[in-house]
Amino acid sequence: MRIAILGGGGAMGGIFGGYLARAGNDVTLIDVSKPAVAAINDNGLTIEEKDGSQPVIRVPASMEPSKVGPVDLIINFVKCYHTDAAVRAAAPMISGDTAVLSLQNGWGNAPRIAGIVGEDKVLVGLTYHGGTLLGPGRVKHPGVGMTYIGELSGKTTPRLDKVIETFCAAQIETTKSERILDEVWKKLALNACTLPVAGLLHFMSHELVAFDGTKSLMAAILREVVAVANAQGISLDYDERWAAITGLLEKAVGGKASMLQDVEAGRQTEIEVINGAIVDAGKRAGVPTPVNDTMVWMIQAKQAHYLQTKA
Repeated sequence: MRIAILGGGGAMGGIFGGYLARAGNDVTLIDVSKPAVAAINDNGLTIEEKDGSQPVIRVPASMEPSKVGPVDLIINFVKCYHTDAAVRAAAPMISGDTAVLSLQNGWGNAPRIAGIVGEDKVLVGLTYHGGTLLGPGRVKHPGVGMTYIGELSGKTTPRLDKVIETFCAAQIETTKSERILDEVWKKLALNACTLPVAGLLHFMSHELVAFDGTKSLMAAILREVVAVANAQGISLDYDERWAAITGLLEKAVGGKASMLQDVEAGRQTEIEVINGAIVDAGKRAGVPTPVNDTMVWMIQAKQAHYLQTKA
């Protein structure tokens, strides 16, 4: 397939783009970071794997979508607040048959993309792979997990099957979902529980389950997430999610949550589309979310402080 990765200079964009390129696909990494694009083009993309290996993958990177031309698939990994700009800039790569797949964190990215390219072009997914950006052209891949993809309609289509086949051939284990929004909420539950806690306490992923205090806090967040989801008819089970979340964290030794990476780099976080999405949905459903409210307030305060200092 001919594939473009939006946010290809980041951790997850690099991992997926590198794996897909290594499998023989025609991949271009698109990023607005000049140092990232230059490093990848000059030295290749280095992926530090969990086993200690550090393969270098040759894959082109570009800041100019207009020079790439139409592709079969665009995979969007940019931060939620860059979605509109990134997708609009990607217009030269979109033809009549191009699919745009969101594998971003948070809630609400698919409608934003559909508003630009049309709902018929949008695929939705999520991944349980973990990634950390070590520097321009260098990413760490400490966590391997399942990737889920589906059509917004829930139907099985030839393009969906083709994307899944391509991912699996690239050693990205992927499955289709007829209820992809349920799966998105499962990932949202993981992110709501872990990202703000890691960002506030500066804990590595495996440390989040090493202390009673963090486990109690994450459990309280999860109870609210499940209540809000169930009130909307989303199938989310507390016991299943808690077991999945703690199991993933126990295995993620050396992993660093994306929100902690944002905090350390002094960047804007995605708190509004993660815990903020839980708060907003709770208000609409009449479900109180005091713990998620607190996570939003604290991250927003921390973010405002370092952005003010940085300015």
